[in-house]
Amino acid sequence: MLRIGQGYDVHRLMTKVEFDEKYPDRSGHKFILAGVEIPSEKVLVGHSDADVLTHAICDALLGAAGFKDIGNQFPDNDPEFKGIESQILLKRVLDLISKKWKVENIDSVVMAEKPKLAPHIESMKAKLAETLGIEIDQVNIKATTTEKLGFVGREEGIAASAVALISRI
Repeated sequence: MLRIGQGYDVHRLMTKVEFDEKYPDRSGHKFILAGVEIPSEKVLVGHSDADVLTHAICDALLGAAGFKDIGNQFPDNDPEFKGIESQILLKRVLDLISKKWKVENIDSVVMAEKPKLAPHIESMKAKLAETLGIEIDQVNIKATTTEKLGFVGREEGIAASAVALISRI
């Protein structure tokens, strides 16, 4: 038996200076996508590390397995998850679904004007494959811009979408 799930997430962008002023207890926050630190003048804002791609993948896996979304699993008002690495959340999602399911394939897209993601895609795929315990060729990541349209085009935020295929163990 095969099942498909989809996930979508958005996180706001903020300059590092603005972030440090607004969240002094989290000073030094990095721009993280798929568990990989990417050089950027801005950072993603969220209760966790705001890894928008990993969050979309979590939701895709949870949906495929019939669980509630990432917000239900890891509420943003729970101090346990403040600043948590999203790869830890992804591992917890895997632990949750792996009693009955195994991951066959992840396909995803990140929508961002900046930073340019192409140089980082292979390391992002490798990190996700490692966390999920699958081969790198079972993970696909694409990056696109929105041609300067909308909140992504204005560099106010980044969006990610993912689809996960799982099979019954």
